[in-house]
Amino acid sequence: MAITSANQLELLQTAEAVAREKMIDPDLVIQAMEDSLARAAKSRYGSEMDIRVHIDRKTGRATFTRVRTVVADEEVENYQAQLTVAQAKQYKRDPEIGDEIIDEVPPVDLGRIAAQSAKQVILQRVREAERDRQFDEFKDRKGTIINGVVKREEYGNIIVDVGRGEAILRRNEKIGRESYRPNDRIRAYVKDVRRETRGPQIFLSRTDPQFMAELFKMEVPEIYDGIIEIKAVARDPGSRAKIAVLSHDNSIDPVGACVGMRGSRVQAVVGELQGEKIDIIPWNADQATFLVNALQPAEVSKVVVDEDAGKIEVVVPDEQLSLAIGRRGQNVRLASQLTGLDIDILTEAEESQRRQAEFAERTKLFVDALDLDEFFAQLLVAEGFTNLEEVAYVDLDELLSIEGVDEGTAEELQARARDYIEEQNRKAIEAAKELGVEQSLFDFDGLTPQMVEALAKDDVKTLEDFATCADWELAGGWTTVNGQRVKDEGILEKFGMSLEDAQNLIMTARIQLGWVDPSELADEPEESEEEAEE
Repeated sequence: MAITSANQLELLQTAEAVAREKMIDPDLVIQAMEDSLARAAKSRYGSEMDIRVHIDRKTGRATFTRVRTVVADEEVENYQAQLTVAQAKQYKRDPEIGDEIIDEVPPVDLGRIAAQSAKQVILQRVREAERDRQFDEFKDRKGTIINGVVKREEYGNIIVDVGRGEAILRRNEKIGRESYRPNDRIRAYVKDVRRETRGPQIFLSRTDPQFMAELFKMEVPEIYDGIIEIKAVARDPGSRAKIAVLSHDNSIDPVGACVGMRGSRVQAVVGELQGEKIDIIPWNADQATFLVNALQPAEVSKVVVDEDAGKIEVVVPDEQLSLAIGRRGQNVRLASQLTGLDIDILTEAEESQRRQAEFAERTKLFVDALDLDEFFAQLLVAEGFTNLEEVAYVDLDELLSIEGVDEGTAEELQARARDYIEEQNRKAIEAAKELGVEQSLFDFDGLTPQMVEALAKDDVKTLEDFATCADWELAGGWTTVNGQRVKDEGILEKFGMSLEDAQNLIMTARIQLGWVDPSELADEPEESEEEAEE
């Protein structure tokens, strides 16, 4: 095939036809043709030559040129594409480094192999342009709902025609066992749009919680207008879901607006989600109130929040336990996802047993340590005293406020408590010394002798050892293993050590050892905020 006047216009017509079919710029197709012709010419004239091709956008005439660049004498590496200044003087009066010497060369005849290679280059460039066009068109549609037509199924994944591109609905993003046939209409959530070297760039989902949120936005005008806000969504796709809503207008009921007249709005969403049951819950800024709402339809007797551990205990009537947990734990799992808290559910009987056990344990402590009779020890526990430190160092008036306690009795109680604590401290110090604890750890402010003993049993025996600990090692924490939150017991957790206290103690130890400059700590919060934003 020779590039002659007979087929010059055919080049332009081909470029326009391909561009129109693929919906890309015709100039990109012509550029691909120029590159493919240049590659074919290099195979004819020599791969080391810098051969360039220009196709006239009006006439279709292809011009082949050889380009040589003027470089310094010592920089000449390719004699076919580079010239020294002295050599360039044959072609140009005052050549300078960086100038280009351009000579037109005869057009090449494309053999069968060269023509096939040129075709491959053109197709590759067209595919790249098509992918770029598809990415640019759909990148702003991430997080929205899109309608499409099923083209085919590949290994359980659905390829969807979304107009000017293809999208993929992966097998694990489908609801339950739903199946599709070619030409079926489908509605899905655009979960991600990515640049990929090959294959689909648009990833769809029908199981993502935001798919349900977007469906409600389409069905409920108040959500679309921002009067009602969706605060949280939790789904067990194809089975059940919970959605928390908040109204910014006191005259509008957020739950009623989402349900619609005779349930018309929520039923439209349920129909799209293959019959998924949806609980619409009023959102509340108070965690306990929100959780009570989230556990509907179960009734809740009491809620106890542990903010440090990010856990929450819920007490329900005995007959409500199965309803609160739900089938296979579904109700409590969705409520946990909705609130972002770990939820422990107890019956009233279980909670009563636990409280009785704690009461008996504290009573026994006061009986044994303070040499009291059981009635008087129970009286202290009933008044809210939980440990010996509270009895020993509380203001005397608090003990005098207990019925039947006079000043002499109160002073005797505090004296016994202090004597017991001092004896326990003495024993703890002796035990810690036997374990090899250095004096630096005893002298560190913020650790009691019992804490030092507990650290020593965990092989933390010097201030340097303590300074290398992590906060969660001391205070305990939670990690997620196989989707389940698992408790990590802290060395000092039984002494009421919080994560914040552990962080402060560890940082103080590092400052005392000279590992950290206190003047640098003032900048750390700002740096951490920047990292969080990134």
